[in-house]
Amino acid sequence: MVRGLLVQILVGLSCRETDSEVAVKKLKALALAGLLPVVVVGLGLPVLADVQTTGQTTGRKNPDLVIKSVAGQDLFEFYCASCHGRDGKGNGRVAPALRVPPPDLTTLAQKNRGTFPAARVEGVLKGEERLSTPAHGASDMPVWGPIFKGLDSRDEVNQQRIENLVKYIESIQAKAKAD
Repeated sequence: MVRGLLVQILVGLSCRETDSEVAVKKLKALALAGLLPVVVVGLGLPVLADVQTTGQTTGRKNPDLVIKSVAGQDLFEFYCASCHGRDGKGNGRVAPALRVPPPDLTTLAQKNRGTFPAARVEGVLKGEERLSTPAHGASDMPVWGPIFKGLDSRDEVNQQRIENLVKYIESIQAKAKAD
């Protein structure tokens, strides 16, 4: 029961759910109950590791929870786009289910006097730094560092994932408007 629910939650978060309306309803229900961060981080990691090794062999195969690619764009599309949108502007498929809309990640440099805050973005992804926005202050965004570690124990690969995500987010920054 718990395994299936966790897989469905992460499936919805990674845009792999075939029925996005069902995924959004499930996420809304969990978010309203305040259980999403607890389920994904607290219970999810040990169970998800078990799901990958003891998954069912009949019926529809559950989608992978870890992708082999460590390319920033691939990681962003798999793990981040469901909330932030493929373009990073905060218009992902599950964004309507969130209490506070995800931020537009393409304007981080603009909001930081033209300089992309790479160290800060990395800190947020790892869970070492908190954002002052209501969405992130309430831990609505999954902290990907521990999640990656729970899904793949190789520290060097997970560090590369975080670094590549940061570089990709930097690459999608909106260009400064000419005066």
